[in-house]
Amino acid sequence: MDAKTLGIAAAAATTSAAITYAITSIKYEKKIIKQRSEKYLEDQAAKAEQARKQKEEGLPSGMKLDDVKLDSVYLWDLEKLDKYFPSEGEGIENVMAALDYRRAATEIFGDEEADKELSNRAKYNKLIGDHECILSHIRVKPGVSSLALRAYVRAGPREKLHFNPETVNAAIVTCGGLCPGLNNVIREITRSLFFMYGIKGKVYGIVGGYKGFYDPATPPVELTPERVEDVHHVGGTFLGSSRGGFDMDKILNFIKSKSIKHLYVIGGDGTHRGAFKIHETCMEKGLHIAVAGIPKTIDNDVDHIDRSFGFISAVEAAQAAIRAAKVEASCNLPNGIGIVKLMGRSSGFIAAHATLGSGDVDLCLVPEVPIILDGPTGCLPHLWRRVKKNGYAVVVVAEGAGEELLGESTETDASGNKKLPQIGEYMKKVINEYFEKQGEQATVKYIDPSYMIRSVPANATDALYCMQLAQNAVHGTMAGYTGFSVGLCNNKMCLIPIPELVATSPRQMNPKGRTWERILAVTRQPNTGKFDNKSFRDAESVPASKKPPI
Repeated sequence: MDAKTLGIAAAAATTSAAITYAITSIKYEKKIIKQRSEKYLEDQAAKAEQARKQKEEGLPSGMKLDDVKLDSVYLWDLEKLDKYFPSEGEGIENVMAALDYRRAATEIFGDEEADKELSNRAKYNKLIGDHECILSHIRVKPGVSSLALRAYVRAGPREKLHFNPETVNAAIVTCGGLCPGLNNVIREITRSLFFMYGIKGKVYGIVGGYKGFYDPATPPVELTPERVEDVHHVGGTFLGSSRGGFDMDKILNFIKSKSIKHLYVIGGDGTHRGAFKIHETCMEKGLHIAVAGIPKTIDNDVDHIDRSFGFISAVEAAQAAIRAAKVEASCNLPNGIGIVKLMGRSSGFIAAHATLGSGDVDLCLVPEVPIILDGPTGCLPHLWRRVKKNGYAVVVVAEGAGEELLGESTETDASGNKKLPQIGEYMKKVINEYFEKQGEQATVKYIDPSYMIRSVPANATDALYCMQLAQNAVHGTMAGYTGFSVGLCNNKMCLIPIPELVATSPRQMNPKGRTWERILAVTRQPNTGKFDNKSFRDAESVPASKKPPI
């Protein structure tokens, strides 16, 4: 056999082997696919059978975890007035008063059948029991031998009323700074008292904060559903607000003179501390009054609740300033940089969420994370690189950031809050100086929309939240709870004892948490959240390079 013939034979053998291998591989792959399919179907059948058995036994579906156990639940119990005062609502069925169609029902059914028909229509779908609760932690790690969880009292209407709606007079006061949704809360408390519970007394709007309880220059106004009908369409609080002015004796004089049964206090942790003092004093003096708080903070820094009302609206309003900063930075040459200062006294939630919601920010500075200006993790070299790559950069800074650079102020405002250094102007100054050291000029535009973002009306999300807060505050007081606040916890409405709420407020964003990780992913700025004060000083002492790499 000659070489040519041998070559052809070898090629044929190779081809045959390749074909055989391909066919074998296909058959093997089909076999594996079939085995996987059969195994999947077997598993699904086993899961369905197990789910059926668990359902028959009254157990939830799913896999039982032996390494995750819950030993005990500790409820943050609330003070109830029925421990100390006889109930005024004994025998009164808790149904929605439904005043809006009482006249129509009377015309249709007549006087005798109207009340019966209204009662059938207006019953609550669900009434909350005393020990219904929401667990504080929805994330549980396996391997914990003993797990005890805190729980919050679930908010909502109760079966028994403590107060008789016929005799309820109420007062509403807003204190501290403005926040989107204040008018919504005032409106919904008023409407809930009249429409859900049908009170026959008066609702007083206290004008100008705590001082409005006694200042003759700002007498209280009577609130009716008609008076508050359209107030939610505008920002701010139509009652007015102020800081300070807390005078217990004068506040109690007003409460007693107007026979107030419910007091609703809308404000931050400082205002809540005042509200709890009123509650304690009323109890000490034997005054039969329910005191409820509604947490209000533009900074989102009241602890335990998922978020404060108005926060989402403020973050949304901040987007216009960030977009303006980007336009200014990208259009002004050379080396355009836009700086936006947002509210955030001790926490950077607004700055962080506005940064994440925008996607146009290159550097986010917050109080929880130290600002390192120069060196390997410096924010100034980072801005240099971003400008050299994109032609411009955008910076968002919280008003409370940078105290490690500028020092803490010893001055305070009327609420006792310390006055903050001017971090926005300072950053503009050091950016200009840094670029000059590199032999170039920066064009820095500084935008301060601080008060603009808190004075807007509530958006739809916050308006809904305000309604839930107001309604559940009224449900709580009518049931006789006092010294409590209301908020969203793990996406469920809860009632929280005021002392527990304020004990750890104001809260801060975790500089080692997921939110900050997302900031780093979006802005690509150096992570200075890993530095403590000592390492911060060490990092500051690192000599800057002559010309940072681009």
